[in-house]
Amino acid sequence: MSELGDRPGFLLLEDGTLFRGTLRHLHAPAVAEVVFTTNMTGYQEVFTDPSYNGQIVVMTTPMIGNYGVNDEDPESASPQVSGVIVRELSDRPSSWRARGSLGDWLIDAEIPILEGVDTRRLTRHLRSAGVMRGIIAPGEAPDAQRVAALEACPSMEGLDLASVVSTQRSYAWGDPNAPSHIVAYDYGIKRNILRLFAGHDCRVTVVPANTPAEDALELEPDGVFLSNGPGDPAAVTYAPPIIRRIVESGVPVLGICLGHQLLGLTFGGRTEKMPYGHRGGNHPVRVIDSGQVLITSQNHGFAVVGKGDSIADAPELVMTHVNLNDGTVEGLMHRELPVFAVQYHPEAAPGPHDARPLFSRFIDSVRSHTSSSESNA
Repeated sequence: MSELGDRPGFLLLEDGTLFRGTLRHLHAPAVAEVVFTTNMTGYQEVFTDPSYNGQIVVMTTPMIGNYGVNDEDPESASPQVSGVIVRELSDRPSSWRARGSLGDWLIDAEIPILEGVDTRRLTRHLRSAGVMRGIIAPGEAPDAQRVAALEACPSMEGLDLASVVSTQRSYAWGDPNAPSHIVAYDYGIKRNILRLFAGHDCRVTVVPANTPAEDALELEPDGVFLSNGPGDPAAVTYAPPIIRRIVESGVPVLGICLGHQLLGLTFGGRTEKMPYGHRGGNHPVRVIDSGQVLITSQNHGFAVVGKGDSIADAPELVMTHVNLNDGTVEGLMHRELPVFAVQYHPEAAPGPHDARPLFSRFIDSVRSHTSSSESNA
């Protein structure tokens, strides 16, 4: 059990705005992009999502930590965030699944927690001014050293973080005798994606982000998956040539989040930095063809550029989903090939689950392609 304290701490944003609070433990200062998420539950999944690598996360829900932490919910082996900012952190978890408190778990991982912040005011500021870099540090106010550290923090634009969080070695997931084989490119893959593939009778081979297309195709995949991940998609310059070669092979391809953005870039599209991104579990998305509205979980700060039902500079692609809040591209597909992608997270844990049937759609495409290939053999 960690020793709790009321040490003064602060968050300084790059525009000079200062937010004061208290630090649970004296870790080294955290300098990173500051973003907010509207998730009311699933904080352990948020903090372990590799897509949050290199970011300080503000929780808009006033009290966090009520049900503690456990060993089943993490989306990766350890917390990925650079820091956490909350209004109030619960010290007494109430859940039969809890194996400890959120505070102790973050402290053990050396993740600074700034508590007692007016997160409503902070969120409104980030919505108005846009997400920006910030520093969490002890004390009442920043000194010259803290200001210099903040100024030296790189912008998220131009950062390839996919290669930072990607596995360095291939590994297998699921039943080795499952009928369908998926090769998954790891740009920051979440465990629940792997669980859902396994639940659809698939075995998965997870490969590093820079794996050559020829090596992936030699594994004889029935389908290829392009995962979520952090950073600027335009900085992952090695990915589009790999993806293009895989697509040209005719194998079905599904992309989620960063994988969606990389598919857009592969076919000539563009991505842009959003003012404050989409992060949370309550984002409405409309399926363009059917008009169906899905409530989705999202976590991204970049978007594929598009308008109407077209993707800018990518005539081979068509827009399939649109965000109802700001009109940004939420889904795309190739006009002829079995290739499609979504910006949101259909695998969301703990939810919502409106979009989870996307996995069944992809598996149907995979098995249809496999049957067709066997018939032509």
